[in-house]
Amino acid sequence: MSLQTDSTPNKPKFPSLLKAISIIWKRERSITEVIIHISNALALMIVGHLVFSYLTAENVIAVFSTVNSEILYYILGGFIAQMIDGALGMAYGVTATTFLMSVGITPAAASASVHASEVFTSGVSGYMHLKFGNVNSKLFKTLVIPGIIGAILGAYVISSLENYADYIKPIVSIYTLFLGAIIIRKALIKRQEKRQLKRVGWLALFGGYLDSIGGGGWGPIVSSTLIASGRHPKYTIGSVNLTEFFVSLASSLTFFTVIGLGYWQVIAGLILGGVVAAPIAARLANKLPVKSMMILVGIVIIVVSLRQIVLGAGKFF
Repeated sequence: MSLQTDSTPNKPKFPSLLKAISIIWKRERSITEVIIHISNALALMIVGHLVFSYLTAENVIAVFSTVNSEILYYILGGFIAQMIDGALGMAYGVTATTFLMSVGITPAAASASVHASEVFTSGVSGYMHLKFGNVNSKLFKTLVIPGIIGAILGAYVISSLENYADYIKPIVSIYTLFLGAIIIRKALIKRQEKRQLKRVGWLALFGGYLDSIGGGGWGPIVSSTLIASGRHPKYTIGSVNLTEFFVSLASSLTFFTVIGLGYWQVIAGLILGGVVAAPIAARLANKLPVKSMMILVGIVIIVVSLRQIVLGAGKFF
């Protein structure tokens, strides 16, 4: 008596589409994930509205007709800033802002352009930190709302003072000079005394406000202070990076509302330069002497800031 075997190979059983959707829908999510998904949906809605409202053939032709050789300066600025940020993990905003102001861009337009380009980079960076478990949910929830409020206030203030750009430039340069000193200090200091930090929300509010006004500083101010207070660097950097996406998004939307999109060429240049520099910076990140690079970047930022302060000092005297 022969046994008949089923020659038909076992086919993998996949759940139906409705069942798969049901499983995904019922999966428990943290508050952080819910905020991320809601923000992504809002961002897609805004992008979709802008695309369908303004991306017409006439507008595209008009936009390309306004492109001139100045975009090469902005591409260079984005390239330099991304190279530094890719090697050091910080200083994109302050480097790009310092560069843009040195070629004649107003403080509000420089900050707006930097934050618009940072929405892309900080979004990817924050999402990856979240996926790899580097985000402290409690710290993130403490930082995000005050950071957004500070970013909106800072963007509104600097935009409202656009007519006084010649007076604002040296003031912002004093701030970027201060950030340059922080970068050098981080490179030189070996041990920091741990201390308890209670008012983290106020720190985020202050960091978001200065970040919008100066075009950078969220990371150097917030991350440095939290790590110096004794918080774990891994979760601090992850939480601060994820929060930076919301801070940059809130700042960019405020700038768009107040001063419009007249500086799109600067944004495009920063993004293009950053895209070109990103893989190069990633490859060089482990080969460059980080300490020496931080000191060099800090010195360059201080020198350029001092130049802006000296040039603008005549407005006050």
